[in-house]
Amino acid sequence: MKAKSFSLKEFLINYGVILVMVILVVFTAFRSPNFVSFNNINNLLLNMSSRLVIALGIAGCVITAGCDLSAGRMIGLGGCIAGVLLQKADYAGRFFEGGKPMNVLLALAVVMLITAAFGAVTGFFIAFLDVPPFISTLAMMEIVYGINLLFTDATPLGGYVESYTNLASKGIGPIKWLLIIALIVGLVSWFIFNMTRHGKYMYAIGANPQAAQVAGVPVRLTLVLIYAKAAAFYGLAGFMLGAKSGGASVNLGLGYEMEAIAACTIGGVSVTGGRGKVSSAVIGVAVFELLKAALQFLGVNANAQWIALGIIIYIAISLDIRKYVAKK
Repeated sequence: MKAKSFSLKEFLINYGVILVMVILVVFTAFRSPNFVSFNNINNLLLNMSSRLVIALGIAGCVITAGCDLSAGRMIGLGGCIAGVLLQKADYAGRFFEGGKPMNVLLALAVVMLITAAFGAVTGFFIAFLDVPPFISTLAMMEIVYGINLLFTDATPLGGYVESYTNLASKGIGPIKWLLIIALIVGLVSWFIFNMTRHGKYMYAIGANPQAAQVAGVPVRLTLVLIYAKAAAFYGLAGFMLGAKSGGASVNLGLGYEMEAIAACTIGGVSVTGGRGKVSSAVIGVAVFELLKAALQFLGVNANAQWIALGIIIYIAISLDIRKYVAKK
């Protein structure tokens, strides 16, 4: 069998954005040695931990040729629920007066179950009522935001118990608990994507939902589960971000869904559906976080950084669409 010849054009289409990021990171490391310091790398990994959980949740939606615009508001809801359940008993601004803080693991379970329930509703509208994912998740984004505003009265939360905030400051050796949580979520996601029927169904739906239906794939139930699982991951990410920042508000996670979709696309999850891996999300998140850090170390204006991120998203989506058209 004849080996496939190397094509520079194809290589640049597939890995061009990542190659540019590698060059930028190397350049930044030479310009600013502190960029590769232990403290900065540790900071990057902590930032990546919650972003990776979000990206892994949204990746399942994108693989089925969908999206989830409600992710950012789900993160805010998850962070606020965790916040009111894990405030110190003697904290002056305690949300529930006279109450006691909940066990951290139990609070996490409550957060993920509540956000998963909202995700299941989103999935129901998409699967059973044929509402486009863009519209269904947009509607849920507004609903969740409104519920969170009513729930917290738009009041910032703080005064958390140490067993919660320690997730960001302590761990096993130099590896913080937040990073360990992200690694566990990554391993669980890899198992779901590659070793379960649910994962096979997910790819089949993304490739061709009609063919999947004919082949006996439970398309509707699978879609509901995908959006419920994604929302549970968003709740977990909100829980993680609350521990890292030591506080939460309704705007926690605002806009994170766009970064997650972009990260997935940069890493190789196709917006046209049917393609993508856990490693795609890992690579995409790493590229995005390294880009943001490199721009900061190079002294690029904070406002101008948004322009650079937008350009990267444009390029990544355009290259993904180009690959899809070429294959057709």
